[in-house]
Amino acid sequence: MEYRDIKSFIEVADYKSFTKAAEQSYHSQPSLSKAVKKLEVELGVVLFRRSNRHVYLTDAGEIVYKQGKKALSALQELPILLDELKDAAAGVIKIGMPPLIGTLFFPQIARDLHTQSPNVEIELYELGAKVVEDLVESGEIDVGVIVLPTDDTLFNVHSFISDEFFVFVHQDHELAKQKDLSLHDLKDEKFILFSKGFALHNYIISACKEAGFNPTISYESSQWDLIIELVASKLGIALLPKSIFDKQNNEQIVMIPLKAPPLLWRLGIITKKDAYHSFALKKFMDMFS
Repeated sequence: MEYRDIKSFIEVADYKSFTKAAEQSYHSQPSLSKAVKKLEVELGVVLFRRSNRHVYLTDAGEIVYKQGKKALSALQELPILLDELKDAAAGVIKIGMPPLIGTLFFPQIARDLHTQSPNVEIELYELGAKVVEDLVESGEIDVGVIVLPTDDTLFNVHSFISDEFFVFVHQDHELAKQKDLSLHDLKDEKFILFSKGFALHNYIISACKEAGFNPTISYESSQWDLIIELVASKLGIALLPKSIFDKQNNEQIVMIPLKAPPLLWRLGIITKKDAYHSFALKKFMDMFS
C-alpha cells in the first residue's frame, strides 16, 4: 500500500469524481483510476459505488477513507515534528568522564547545556578514561571527556581544555618562595600522586623520568582534595593542574609555575566516528565548536 495511492483515493472521494479530482490534483484520470483499482485489489474490497456523474464511498470505502486521512495527516505532521525536535533538541545524552574531570568541569558543562538546551538531559558516568573510551567505541555512551592523546582513527576528537601543571607546596616549604621551578628541581622531594588508576599517575612519573629522576612517592590518593590536605600537612609536594588550585581554598598552599616548556594536561571530547548523532548530541557538541 503506497502513500500516493491512498492520496489519490482520498482526492477522488473528496471530489466525488475522477474527472474533478484529476483537474484539481494535476493527475490524469487514468492514473487516479489505476491507483484506486490497485488499492481495491490490495485490500480485497470495493471502495466506490459509481453513478452517472459521481462516485460514492462504499462502507469499506468509508473505513479506508477515515483511516487514510489519519495516516496522511500523521505523515504530513512529520516535517513539523522533526523541526520542533531540532529546535527543542530534546533527548538524553550519556556522557562519560573520569571523576577528577567531572568534579572540576562537569558543573559548568551542565549549566551551559541547560542554558542553551533546557530540554536535554544528561546521564553522567564517572569512570576511568580508558573505560570511557571503550564505552564510546561500543556505543554504550554518546560522548566522553578524556585525557588526550587518544586514537583519532576511532574517535572524532574535539579539544576541550589545555591546563598547565604547577607545583603545589606548603607555604613554609623551602621551595615556596621560588619564582618558578624545573622538574629536575624536584628530584629530592616526596611526591603525592593520584592513584595508579588515574592517567595523571603515570603521566607525572613519565615526566619526572624524562627530567632525569624517578620520583619518590610518599602518598597516593583518588581524591584531589585529600592530596591538597596532605600537601598542607607538609607530607610532600604535588604536581597538579592549575584548575585544581582554583577549586581549593586552603590558604597554606602555594602554587609555583614550572619553567618552559610547560607540562600540560590536555583534555578532549570524543564521539565515535561514523556514529549517529542525535539532535540533542549535536546541540551538546555545538558548545565546543
